[in-house]
Amino acid sequence: MTTDNPTAQAQAAASPPPALSVRSTGLRLGALFGPAIFGVTAAGVALPDVARALEASPSAAAWVLTAHALALGIGTALAGRVADARGIRFILLAGALILVAGAVVCLAAPNIGVLVAGRFLLAAGSGAMSSAALALAASSAPDQRPRILAIFGATMSVFSAGATLAGGVVTEWLSWRLTLILPLLSLLALPMVLRQAAARPGSGRSIDLGGALLLTVTAASFLILIQSSALSLSAVTVTVTAVLLVLAAVGLVVRTARVPESFVPRAIATDSTFVRAAITGVGVYAGLFGTMYAVPQLLVREHGWSVLSIGLWLLPGAVLGAVLSRYASKLMGAGANVLLTVTALACAALLALVGLTDGGPAVIVAGASLGFAAFAVTQVVTTGLLSARTAPQQRGGAVALLNLTFFVGGGVGSAVAGALAKSMELADVVAVIAAFPLLGAVFALTLPRPAPMPGPQGAPR
Repeated sequence: MTTDNPTAQAQAAASPPPALSVRSTGLRLGALFGPAIFGVTAAGVALPDVARALEASPSAAAWVLTAHALALGIGTALAGRVADARGIRFILLAGALILVAGAVVCLAAPNIGVLVAGRFLLAAGSGAMSSAALALAASSAPDQRPRILAIFGATMSVFSAGATLAGGVVTEWLSWRLTLILPLLSLLALPMVLRQAAARPGSGRSIDLGGALLLTVTAASFLILIQSSALSLSAVTVTVTAVLLVLAAVGLVVRTARVPESFVPRAIATDSTFVRAAITGVGVYAGLFGTMYAVPQLLVREHGWSVLSIGLWLLPGAVLGAVLSRYASKLMGAGANVLLTVTALACAALLALVGLTDGGPAVIVAGASLGFAAFAVTQVVTTGLLSARTAPQQRGGAVALLNLTFFVGGGVGSAVAGALAKSMELADVVAVIAAFPLLGAVFALTLPRPAPMPGPQGAPR
């Protein structure tokens, strides 16, 4: 039906687009973030093929995962602060360009060195996408935020549980190169969130580049140092990396203490809730990443499972994560903290039981499934908690910094699992990893109810 009334046409053109439903928003943001998970878990399935095709040693091939984890964590933190200053739409478009550039390099890489460089670019772009998704979720209306985070967390749980299956299918049926660029799938969600992103302009404030550099060096040197065993680094390299870590970490602490609005804002770094939320996430992410390193290998070597079978049996974990994250969003208080604590404790108990039962498949799958559930609930609870306590102009950066600590925790978990696997049975490795979600459970119980922090000059938010 058309109208000849120019005034009516002008009003229709000027009217804002209809608001998205909570479910649609959560799904879109989850689809924007989720493919980043494929960059580590799914890519791990393709490593043997990478090493064979490019004639690389296992330690050299391990850089394919290390470079991605490194750039993903740093990219998420840097993009979060840039989004606060320049706007979320800017960081989405910039991240998309970097993501595509990294994918092209990976597809054309003639050797392992070029491939690692491509993966670093790919992960930096993927980190920007993840940061934008987190910032949009955190900046949603307070009355809608819990439900959006629930759908967001459930969607990420599906990506996590399906990563091994996706990696196996793409590697076996198509190509290992395509497996390594699965984070590119974030681009499918990009057009669906640009309108939301445009409504979140930046503050226009300058970015503390010195603090950004110190944070980057600290995170990079730490992740490289904990992976030194798998990467077969020389003693000289390890020593230099350790010195860089100490110098950068001390410099970052001093800068944060002296400059209130440094790249890591003093108000956030010294907030006890941020610290406890970070440690909670570190424990849960380390448990999940360590489990996803050891469990597929354990099921393949000890029980003769195929990668496709493992992926299919882990999918119910995504369903459990979806249900629990939805439930956590409705509680969003002391009850949500208890739910997170119980889920992480149950995961720790089952992972510990793997060593006692000599790695029974049912217990292994159940423990990994609870790891996915704890991952989803952690994201919902901690993001909602920090969003309610952080001023709007700092929210994107704060949530991004929180997730940087989570990814670093994931790197610790996979590094510990890889180092222990050289001298222990895989079932015993899984049992040791149980200490990580146990740590997360302890600190989850100490998290307070969400309570708004005062805005600038005490302004209400």
